[in-house]
Amino acid sequence: MALPAGFLDELRARTPLAGVIGRRVRLARSGRNWKGCCPFHGEKTPSFYVYDDHFHCFGCGAHGDAISFVMQSQGTSFPEAVEQLAGEAGMDVPKPSPGAAEAERRRLDLHGVLEAASQAFQRRLRLPEGARALDYLRGRGLAEQTIQRFGLGWSGEGRGALAADLAREGIAPAMLIEAGLMKPPEDGRPAYDLFFNRVMFPIRDRRGRTISFGGRILGDGQPKYVNGPETALFSKRRTLFALDLAREAARAGGAVVAVEGYMDVIALHQAGFAGAVAPLGTALTEEQLEELWRLSPMPVLCFDGDAAGGRAAARAAELALPLLTAERSLKLATLPSAEDPDTLVRRQGPAAFQAVLDAARPLAEALFGLLREGAGDATPEQRAALRTRLEAAAGQIRDKSLASEYRRALMERFYARRPAPARRGGAPGQPKPPPAFHRPALGVGNAAAERARNLVAILLNHPALLHDVEEAFGTIDLPPGLAALRDAILHWGDAAQALDSAALMTHLSETGLAADAAQALSAVPYPLPACAAPEAMPAEAEAGWWHIFGLMHRGRLEEEVAAAMRDMAEHADEATQRRLIALCTARNALRQGEQGMESEP
Repeated sequence: MALPAGFLDELRARTPLAGVIGRRVRLARSGRNWKGCCPFHGEKTPSFYVYDDHFHCFGCGAHGDAISFVMQSQGTSFPEAVEQLAGEAGMDVPKPSPGAAEAERRRLDLHGVLEAASQAFQRRLRLPEGARALDYLRGRGLAEQTIQRFGLGWSGEGRGALAADLAREGIAPAMLIEAGLMKPPEDGRPAYDLFFNRVMFPIRDRRGRTISFGGRILGDGQPKYVNGPETALFSKRRTLFALDLAREAARAGGAVVAVEGYMDVIALHQAGFAGAVAPLGTALTEEQLEELWRLSPMPVLCFDGDAAGGRAAARAAELALPLLTAERSLKLATLPSAEDPDTLVRRQGPAAFQAVLDAARPLAEALFGLLREGAGDATPEQRAALRTRLEAAAGQIRDKSLASEYRRALMERFYARRPAPARRGGAPGQPKPPPAFHRPALGVGNAAAERARNLVAILLNHPALLHDVEEAFGTIDLPPGLAALRDAILHWGDAAQALDSAALMTHLSETGLAADAAQALSAVPYPLPACAAPEAMPAEAEAGWWHIFGLMHRGRLEEEVAAAMRDMAEHADEATQRRLIALCTARNALRQGEQGMESEP
């Protein structure tokens, strides 16, 4: 017995074709697609192309989808190929049964019912009763060709119109209910039309088959838009409006852009942006993102320029982060205030929307701004909260190598926004104000302050450690004077070509912080640990810094060790190895209770 077409469609949608073929063929990017040497005939020049849903060899003519590739390349039968791919996709292959056969027959029948309904709606649009709807569409700037291409129609003004139309074709109300076109009878009342007094928008699957409808009411009624219910053919969270048309544009090299509504999509297509799609009245879902990535490795999500648009962009970024890979990401575009794509292209023309697309920012760049808007960065507390959010965002990315790159990029932007320290001191000849901090006698309550001073002192004498410890250095609580030194050190480190102690001290002197630096390095009243001495070896200084940091933040030290181990597993270079050794040395010293690396009361 043949497998249900719906199951096979779902299996193909869940199977990344380039990934399946890439196991046996060395593929290289070719625009939005992939190419390689055909595995079915010997060739030296690649003529084998892989698209989002099929492959084709221009040399030998081999053609097919993921299932046929497995069959041809591995010599398996159709059921065996389906079993293999279904197992990889986490799907269960339906078991043959009379019930399943009947369900598939009815499913195929539903396509016919929905197509008949689409034709009926389009006919009504051209009747006198549809004049108001046709005027509405033309008033929105739609050309006749656009109305026909999208199959726009009119539901009729009274209930029962569709059932009466389709009864002539032998379609019973029960099938209309199953297709999501009528509501089932309730409380003794007969079934009735779901759509009436509405402009109709056919919703199609990626193959161009009608699977449901959306309807916009004319007048002031609510809700303004209604989508059909979930059916055997239609799943709202898996469907994008105009996906079938966008596939054609994507293959031709057009930009794939997700906007908000039906009319936005239609207006953009008419203006030449044929890669436009839209979710169906809800926030973007994971399944819809996967569909976008099947069209393009870098689709554009377009949002309104108001606060709601910012929140929607933040939600989309949060949804996308765990799904990102080195091969697929997003761009975020923001519309001018008080504009949507429909009004923008009607008022200002296609060039205005093209400018929006040209200004779209890669997710890695836009993410910092989205998170900063939610947390702020004007106060130390806000900066600490922002840093936590940035690290949490990078941590959501499952691809560890990519997560590491995002974390690095976000932290670079975080530290780049650190305000430059103000010059201390008055005009020449005037006495400088006293240093901003005074070290009290070290007691139990002041141990944390002395440890903080030691961390600063190590970096004053060994600034070459700065890039390895700057993220942790930025999180510790410091007295005002030490905090001013930290800001100056980090600001200098961002621009310095060489991390040299003498150059750092010169910079601190020029910014009026020489006295603060001298006090941080003072041996009175408590001597600094050996690892802070200028003559300490770099490995000793780094291990000592992490040891003292661990005394202040033991849990964070364990996180740094874990992160360094992951980095070592991914790229075992000398710098990564050195950092891991220093962190493990510090952690082991803490576990053994050693106290020789710092001065304690």
